[in-house]
Amino acid sequence: MDQVNRRRFLTGSVLGGAAVAGASWAAVPAAASPGGRQVSTGADVAAAADWAQLSGDRLGIVTNPTGVLRDFTHVVDSLHAGGRADIAAVFGPEHGFRGTAQAGGSEGDHIDPRTGIQVYDAYGADVDGLEAMYREAEVEAVVFDIADVGARFYTYIWTLYLAMRAAVRVGARFVVLDRPNPVGGTAYGPTLDPAYATFVGLKPIVQQHGMTVGELARLFDAEFLPGDEGGRLDRLDVVEVRGWRRRELFADTGLHWILPSPNMPTPDTALVYPGCCLFEGTTWSEGRGTTRPFELLGAPGVDWRWARRLNELDLPGVLFREAYFSPTSSKHRGEVCGGVQLHLSDPARFDAVRTGVALLVTAKELYPDLFAWRPDNWIDRLSGSDRLRTQIDAGLGVPEIVASWQGELAAFRRLRERHLLYR
Repeated sequence: MDQVNRRRFLTGSVLGGAAVAGASWAAVPAAASPGGRQVSTGADVAAAADWAQLSGDRLGIVTNPTGVLRDFTHVVDSLHAGGRADIAAVFGPEHGFRGTAQAGGSEGDHIDPRTGIQVYDAYGADVDGLEAMYREAEVEAVVFDIADVGARFYTYIWTLYLAMRAAVRVGARFVVLDRPNPVGGTAYGPTLDPAYATFVGLKPIVQQHGMTVGELARLFDAEFLPGDEGGRLDRLDVVEVRGWRRRELFADTGLHWILPSPNMPTPDTALVYPGCCLFEGTTWSEGRGTTRPFELLGAPGVDWRWARRLNELDLPGVLFREAYFSPTSSKHRGEVCGGVQLHLSDPARFDAVRTGVALLVTAKELYPDLFAWRPDNWIDRLSGSDRLRTQIDAGLGVPEIVASWQGELAAFRRLRERHLLYR
């Protein structure tokens, strides 16, 4: 959908016409976890306090369709209703504020037809661009409310970091409305080598960081902003989630899943993503263009042997089913691909990063004439260095590859410890 058509869509019946149902919010019960505890997102906590934490400043809100209250009212619409806050502007990340754009796209600068608020396109903007947007809108406080999925290469956390850098420059207060990490609070995988920094990994954190966006903001503020901006934020506030424990996965929260992006349809997608997204760095399909992206993997010519070999590895928490699919978009569009579908038998034991390595190792082992890296070596950007690619090309096995990053993983776990908010 091009920019003109996206804007035409935004003015249609989906978003236009009806008043915000802000009055219904209090009537909707808080989500209950399977253990009976009530889980409330940072946005719900702030709304219950009538948005007192956001009063008194001209707000710039960085958000997307996941920034909703428990009755599904968007935080921007709730704040706008009845003049609850002075919203100077909204900043849309990849996929846009209202979520009409596909991967690698955004909605462009426009006036939101529902609220009349200026929306800036933050996707692709560098820190200088964001600073200019803040100054143009006369932003005094930046509010961030986007659900992350827990992987270093998911771009929203880097929108967060650049938004924080720009806030340092203009002296704006920064507020994070926190949300649970849907894949839990355990860190896995290698640390990014700064020489391989891109927008799918700007700073040296591990592949599956196991932190909420509020915790990441605290880490970014203390560990990285001083080096990049010469100082920290004037003020960082995290409105914490209530009732969440870091060992819990999204299914344990009782919350409703809102698609953070078009190819993240379910909590299971998020669970496999920190490992299976590595297939974006290959010529094989990562399942885009199917109904189960990142859970379906394969290529033309792959057969039943891949599923058999993977199941022989007895990886914790996952089973592999021989599968055939024909993507409607992206790689191998319209071609029949053989491959596997991942089925999570015990999500609490599942290690997505180790599983992703096993998938790559066995694919190259079984199909040396079919398997190939993307010519631009995008795998290096996703994995954080050229180490994974060169190890697999050299014939190393899964245990040796996983062992190679354990020291840096332990160091990251120590680094993040003082910035954690949940136990």
